[in-house]
Amino acid sequence: MKSLWNDTEAQAFSNDPLELRVYTSRLLGANPDLVLHGGGNTSVKLNQQNFFGDPEELLLVKGSGWDLATIESPGFAPVRLETLKRLAELETLSDTEMVRQQRAAMTDPGAPNPSVEAILHALIPFRYVDHTHADAVLGVTNHPNGEKSVQEIYGNRVIVIPYVMPGFVLAKKVRELTQGKNWADYEGMILMNHGIFTFDDDARESYEKMIRLVTEAEDYVRQKGAREASKKTKVREDLIRLAGIRKKVSDTAGKAMLAVPDQTEDAGGFSSRKDISEIAVRGPLTPDHVLRTKNIPVMLDENPVEAIETFKNQYLDYFKRNTDGQLTCLDPAPRWAVWKEHGTLAFGRSVKETTIISDIIGHTRKTIQQVEDWSSWKALPEKDLFEVEYWELEQAKLGKPGKSPNFQGKIALVSGAASGIGRACAETLHQQGAAVLGLDLNPEVEKIFNKPGLMGFCCDVTDDDSIRQAVNLVVRNFGGLDVLVSNAGNFPAGLTLEKMTAETWDSSMRLNLSSHQRLLTAATPFLQQSLDGAVVFIASRNVPAPGPGASAYSVAKAGLTQLARVASLELGSYGVRVNVLHPDCVYDTGLWSDDVLQGRAEKYGMSVEAYKSRNILKKEVTSREVAEMVAAVAGPVFLKTTGAQIPIDGGNDRVI
Repeated sequence: MKSLWNDTEAQAFSNDPLELRVYTSRLLGANPDLVLHGGGNTSVKLNQQNFFGDPEELLLVKGSGWDLATIESPGFAPVRLETLKRLAELETLSDTEMVRQQRAAMTDPGAPNPSVEAILHALIPFRYVDHTHADAVLGVTNHPNGEKSVQEIYGNRVIVIPYVMPGFVLAKKVRELTQGKNWADYEGMILMNHGIFTFDDDARESYEKMIRLVTEAEDYVRQKGAREASKKTKVREDLIRLAGIRKKVSDTAGKAMLAVPDQTEDAGGFSSRKDISEIAVRGPLTPDHVLRTKNIPVMLDENPVEAIETFKNQYLDYFKRNTDGQLTCLDPAPRWAVWKEHGTLAFGRSVKETTIISDIIGHTRKTIQQVEDWSSWKALPEKDLFEVEYWELEQAKLGKPGKSPNFQGKIALVSGAASGIGRACAETLHQQGAAVLGLDLNPEVEKIFNKPGLMGFCCDVTDDDSIRQAVNLVVRNFGGLDVLVSNAGNFPAGLTLEKMTAETWDSSMRLNLSSHQRLLTAATPFLQQSLDGAVVFIASRNVPAPGPGASAYSVAKAGLTQLARVASLELGSYGVRVNVLHPDCVYDTGLWSDDVLQGRAEKYGMSVEAYKSRNILKKEVTSREVAEMVAAVAGPVFLKTTGAQIPIDGGNDRVI
């Protein structure tokens, strides 16, 4: 493992111990082989003046919710060191009370809650303390002869702590086992099945000790025969079954979940192992992971839905075996899966959550296989994992459930998304929790939407292959499809029937009608496995109130409306709603340039502003307002409405 320390960078923080603490914490966080997504913690001890000017010894420890990779100075909670040391002397202390007392001992009430390892950090008599869940160390400790391996690597240079529950119990155990020891005789501390601590009065030396000790563990497993890379195998893809898996997991969880596959050759190799059903269910790298992944994955085979049902029943049995009767059972849905020959899957409520779980899966796969190369993977017993999963601190959170956004865990596809109504729809659905793929013929859509959970794809919705690629892409990235907003279209040149050309007519029908049918047809197999599925077609006020010179547009939109009515009849048995919105002119789109607007206003003898609000309510309709209506129609407000035609036009006397 390579040290990332840089003298030039560090020099800028040499006179500020806290900023130096931030710097070395980020160095640790930059290496995923050391910490993943909030794992691990660091601290620094400082003497500071309190409000009254009196000197006070503080522990500044990583606060809950902060990630070492991105932590800043406000991410460290300042806690009175003496209070933490006195807490360590207590015979018993619940973790809930520990958190209360730590919070009460903070000098800044606006700071985050201190790490649950704060008392342990306080007991270590050095200014800087670093704690990671290094993959290599976990590999060394998670096998039948873990303590022997630790002895072979480090001799007497480290303190070895048998596994105990994190929090007060761990701090108490460390205090007991280190009574009479000279901490200066040790380079670090190994927590079996949990992680590693290093410490020093010098920030660089504490960091470098971490790198050296972890490197020794890496060298050890390599010398024992562990391979750098696992077998690589191409995965099979089955998107229809993937959508079915996601639906079953969501139904089991009682809430919408994404299902994000890892189809790399690494994942393929892992899922194709002959012994996969045995080694994958022995437990996680570190007990912290059960809060994200549950204790084991679900093993999927040729009947994945049945396998998920079996997992549910086994999880409920696991809960009954270990509960004291006072605990609230978590949902029994898996958080990751090994799908034989198809790779691995991460299940979560958001792209952020599935990304975290996917990263954990990747490191778990690698470490398990490396240990299996020279020994046998052995994680903590079930009861220990249960204790962490049902930690009183985690149980307390269940009583304070926040309201989730309407589309949390949902997946949406929006056509015509590079501008106007389509863009507003994609952004609105994403803001309300959905993972969204926006389609447009304009390749700029891939730049406009280019962040986790909001993607763009250049797609010609008049081309079947392009449509198929788009639908497959949204399913491949998120696991299914729940909301289809079919919006792509244009307004052809105004021509009377007398002057109508075949080209104008056919072009309008192809884009404004047929493309919607083709997109719906491609999406239907996935919508049939959706969660409260919804299709929203963007038609036009021209359907109920056509005007002269717009036959090519009006007829296409009328056909689209009829298509929606038929689709509502056909998809209703799957719980999929199909509705139509009829906007009047929406002027904040690319269709309406300043010149066009001015010309239309002059035709009616009106100002531009008056023209834009020429409806009963005298209100201009914007793209964002149409998007909000789309979200309403696709969401819980219209959960029992299908086959409807809804105007959003400010009121039109011809429509009314």
